[in-house]
Amino acid sequence: MARNRKLGKPTDQRLAMLRCLTTDLILHGKIQTTETRAKEVKAIADSIISLAVKEKDNFEMVDVKVVTAKLDSKGNKETEKATSKNGKEYLKVVKEEKTVSRQKDMPTRLNARKKIMRMVNKVKDEKGKNIDLPSKLFNEIAPKYESRVGGYTRIIKIGQRRGDAAPIVILELV
Repeated sequence: MARNRKLGKPTDQRLAMLRCLTTDLILHGKIQTTETRAKEVKAIADSIISLAVKEKDNFEMVDVKVVTAKLDSKGNKETEKATSKNGKEYLKVVKEEKTVSRQKDMPTRLNARKKIMRMVNKVKDEKGKNIDLPSKLFNEIAPKYESRVGGYTRIIKIGQRRGDAAPIVILELV
């Protein structure tokens, strides 16, 4: 007996489809799909969220020195004249050093982050910037479910699809 549903697709296509559906569920909070696909995604999403809930507070704050270009009032980089070894003058960007407090993952949280990244796709927003889904899971979704033990998603049946009469459902985060 098979451990998981084949969904009528070869392994690589099936895993890619499930990864896309899982990514959309985490990103948007709900998706509309067929019942069998939803059951597979539900298992994946619940395991990812339980991993995030378990590791959400497993980090430490670390002070890091950051060197950046000094900016003037207009937001442009400040420059100064400098002389090279052979006597030529050139413009050099003025640097400033700051100490910034950053979050450093502990080893088990880092491992959880890598597991989550294997199960979801990389996503960009409308402006083309990357969205960090593991951070969204740890910082936004996991705190909502910390008092809950399992059952992070819900399947709502909405009827049959026109054409092939496949049962359609909405899979959403509770």
